[in-house]
Amino acid sequence: MPSKKKTKAYAQAGVNIDLGDRMKGDLKESLKGASRPEVMGAVGGFGGLFDLSKTKCKEPVLVSSIDGVGTKLKLAFDSGQHKSVGMDIVNHCIDDITVIGAEPLFFLDYLGLGKLEPKVFKQLISGMKEACAAANCALIGGETAQLPGFYQPGEYDIAGVIVGIAEKKKMLSGSTIRPGDVVIGLPSNGLHTNGYTLARKVVFEKAKLKGSDLVPGTRQSVFKALQAPHTNYAPLVQSLLKAFNTGRSSAFRKGNAIFGIAHITGGGFCGNIPRILHSKVDIEIDTNSWKPLPIFKLIGEKGKIDFDEMYEVFNMGMGMTLCVDASQADSVLAACHKFGCKAVAIGKAVKGEGKVSLKR
Repeated sequence: MPSKKKTKAYAQAGVNIDLGDRMKGDLKESLKGASRPEVMGAVGGFGGLFDLSKTKCKEPVLVSSIDGVGTKLKLAFDSGQHKSVGMDIVNHCIDDITVIGAEPLFFLDYLGLGKLEPKVFKQLISGMKEACAAANCALIGGETAQLPGFYQPGEYDIAGVIVGIAEKKKMLSGSTIRPGDVVIGLPSNGLHTNGYTLARKVVFEKAKLKGSDLVPGTRQSVFKALQAPHTNYAPLVQSLLKAFNTGRSSAFRKGNAIFGIAHITGGGFCGNIPRILHSKVDIEIDTNSWKPLPIFKLIGEKGKIDFDEMYEVFNMGMGMTLCVDASQADSVLAACHKFGCKAVAIGKAVKGEGKVSLKR
């Protein structure tokens, strides 16, 4: 009789190296769609390689960011749907460097889990690959750590690092924003990756809804609304900057129409837009200029959350804002609409001291 294959001691302890190697071995082929010509070597080496000399910047500045998905992960654990998590981690990081005008180059992820589940792993990688490909960003490597006993069964944590590139003279800082400029809002898909601790408490504990229940007034399930992936604004913003910022330097207004961009994450409008404002200008946001998504209405009403806190915790349906020259605002809006983005003018710059106010 053939002898039974002995289970390795490490696998008995909870770490399956063989399974991890098999899963990683499939990546080289599956990630071909999320690469760039500058990438050297293959995924799986000790370090990702990227040939910066092939980029076209005259004065290149590397721009980086790192982030996680937060308690939005709990929804993936409960629903069994993990692809959107992969998209979230990539798109949030990309949007953080997009506000400077940077082009994303490559992305790396860290995945820590108690037990490697092939189905979950494949969904996460699929989401990351799709998001990277949409932004012309290479998924250049990562780390998968099996940590039995550290995470609850079926749970994991994920983090991502993005590196992009910007032309030094073209980087946006907000320094040229002046009174009279128009604020254009780019719509979000939903909560993106912020406010989920509060959202889950309200929706599942106070409102006592299930993931399969419909959001009132819609045909969208609660899970679908809450797990809508973070919007990737990079392709749109890159096209806008190419078309409207043709000046020799972002330090001057001449030849440029877009002067500052803010990613609306935790802290909302009042917490994020001031990060790009100088001390002599304020921003007024007219919250009546758009209608928040139904999921925000549900959270606000069922949680009895006041106006100020809703706009502090959540993006309320606007994931990014652009400060643009008033004379070209209509043209920028038209370009957004042509791109498929339902952008809208939501405010203006006025004399002030670097603050943001919300008009009801």
